[in-house]
Amino acid sequence: MRNRIRSRDISRRNRRQTKAPACIAMKILFLACLRAHTGNCTTADRIKSHLEAAGHRCVLKDATSFGSPAEVADLIAEENFDVALAIHLYKGGRLLLGHGIPFGAIFGGTDINEDIKHEEKLKVMGAVMEAARFLVAFTDKMKEMAEEHWPHARNKIHVQPQGIQTTPSATFNFKKFLQSSDIPLNSGSVHLFLLICGLRRVKDPLFLVKAFSEWHKKDPQVYMIIVGPTIDPVFTEEVHSTVNRIKGVRLIQEIPREDLYAVVQYCCAVINSSISEGMSAALLEAMDLGVPVLARNIPGNAAVVKHEDTGMLFSDPEEFVLLSKRLMSDFELRKTLVSKAKEYVKNWHSWERERETYRTLILKLQ
Repeated sequence: MRNRIRSRDISRRNRRQTKAPACIAMKILFLACLRAHTGNCTTADRIKSHLEAAGHRCVLKDATSFGSPAEVADLIAEENFDVALAIHLYKGGRLLLGHGIPFGAIFGGTDINEDIKHEEKLKVMGAVMEAARFLVAFTDKMKEMAEEHWPHARNKIHVQPQGIQTTPSATFNFKKFLQSSDIPLNSGSVHLFLLICGLRRVKDPLFLVKAFSEWHKKDPQVYMIIVGPTIDPVFTEEVHSTVNRIKGVRLIQEIPREDLYAVVQYCCAVINSSISEGMSAALLEAMDLGVPVLARNIPGNAAVVKHEDTGMLFSDPEEFVLLSKRLMSDFELRKTLVSKAKEYVKNWHSWERERETYRTLILKLQ
């Protein structure tokens, strides 16, 4: 059986429950990287809503705004927090060490895929693993990677895929969006390929642009749009400079999430070209919206995209172009991918099941 994500440990027990377990309302400090219009921010907002629906008071704070754990200690004392939660073991979890406050942690993706390669960060994350009462991994693969480094924490790690819920804007003006993106409408229909990511090197938004631009020269109706916030200012300048020199690729700033969902619905496909990925909410949201996905063949993407089943996986820019052309010309393939992807999201990325899991896990901090 392929490495399909399973919300096992907690959700199996939850499905046998008729209601959420009784609990004492707690004041929760929730640390995450909260750059607007990013996957981390969306995930944190969603988990916060789950906890507040259970009767807790959850205060979300940007982990990047704290210079040291001492600043977090002062906040905990001033605001009388009962417990804490963090997304990303290094960026968020390290700030909760040494305060005596019960906490849980959620793997972010780059912590287990990238930070683990650095000895100092690995040591810090080991301390977080030791101190946390529970940990959440989005995929089985992520859990397995953590267990390789910290086998003693095996029973603490619970697999809970991200819950997906999409609400496209009903008033979005797509024609105006194309005009503002400098995409002409006078040449008939356009075929849009959308890459949604924060502009930083690990997302590798330039991976496909040269090959895509060459394709655009032969077929002027295809366009690639990169949309997302600036995370790394220096790298963002590099992306701007590159995109400005080539044809067929557009770079736009982040837009409200409901508007972004509306844009997705008009696209030929949503792309992910990341070097490393925890779990791409953008891919899952596209699946939920009935739009095909094309993703770089890396473990995080392969955990949610099965090639020629729920989407398409590519290894290099040339393969991406070939698969994109095939997707445009093969209606039956497109129909199959969309149908199976929607069913996959429905079965494995239930928003309601995610809510049950976090409402149960937070009780471990009482």
